[in-house]
Amino acid sequence: MKKVKFLVIGLICIGIVVGFYFYLSNGNSKNSETDLTEVQKVILKDLSGDGYPATPREVVKLYNRILCCYYNEEHTEEEFYQLADQAIALMDQELADNNPPEQYYLRVQQDIVSYRENKKTINNASVCDSNEVKFAKIEDAEYAYVGASYFIKENGTFVKSKQNYVLRQDEEGNWKILAFELVEGDTAENE
Repeated sequence: MKKVKFLVIGLICIGIVVGFYFYLSNGNSKNSETDLTEVQKVILKDLSGDGYPATPREVVKLYNRILCCYYNEEHTEEEFYQLADQAIALMDQELADNNPPEQYYLRVQQDIVSYRENKKTINNASVCDSNEVKFAKIEDAEYAYVGASYFIKENGTFVKSKQNYVLRQDEEGNWKILAFELVEGDTAENE
């Protein structure tokens, strides 16, 4: 009788340990996506087919996420190149041709070094509302004009920077960044 009791108690303990193990294993797999860094989330974003942002505004929002990852987040060299490739995937072929990958990588790396040396961060990046996006058809191409603003912190001072993006729709119907320009009239405010 004692042997049966010990056997039952032993099986119950083993069952509890195995059950707890499966509980922890399944709990961690559910949280694995939330454990990703912002850099990893952006890198894993599928930009092929249905994964590509549907609107010009969404393209600029994703590009802004990439910018914030460049300048605000820690990343490995490999992650940097993956981020840069995601940015290039958002560019119109004409812009990409004018910015070969090797030149683009070097220029962005230099900007990142400058930002870090000056202790600059992008505190907020926002894109204009949907109703503020302007559309135009020029010759046979569709264009969209999207405004974005950035609050950049440097040495206790905030600078508001604005950029206008021009996007062109490609043959697959995807909006690609063709050009962007800094808008004059930035303002600085003390903290």
